[in-house]
Amino acid sequence: QVQLVESGGGLVQAGGSLRLSCAASGSRFSINSINSMGWYRQTPGKERELVAAITSAGSTTYADSVKGRFTISRDNGKNTMYLQMNSLRPEDTAVYYCKGTVVVSVGFRYDRWGQGTQVTVSS
Repeated sequence: QVQLVESGGGLVQAGGSLRLSCAASGSRFSINSINSMGWYRQTPGKERELVAAITSAGSTTYADSVKGRFTISRDNGKNTMYLQMNSLRPEDTAVYYCKGTVVVSVGFRYDRWGQGTQVTVSS
């Protein structure tokens, strides 16, 4: 089983930066089986939304609202994914979650979520 733990959230003023980390732990087989990973965020009363995603090959996808401001990356050697957030806005305030998709075999995959980390951007 894979476990994901986020860190790096906090309070920052508008225009500031934060870097979130998502560390994966578990068996070597499970960690090596993580395919795509992503960052999601959620605010009260709203559905969780995709912020950015990255495949095992390094291809990235971003929500339009964060393009040009956020950068997703992963360091497979450290089993860690990052989200560099620059030019933060009050509307970026949310709980940020990381997700990993573990591909065990053809036709069998599952998602793992972290516990979330709060990001608050003050105006």
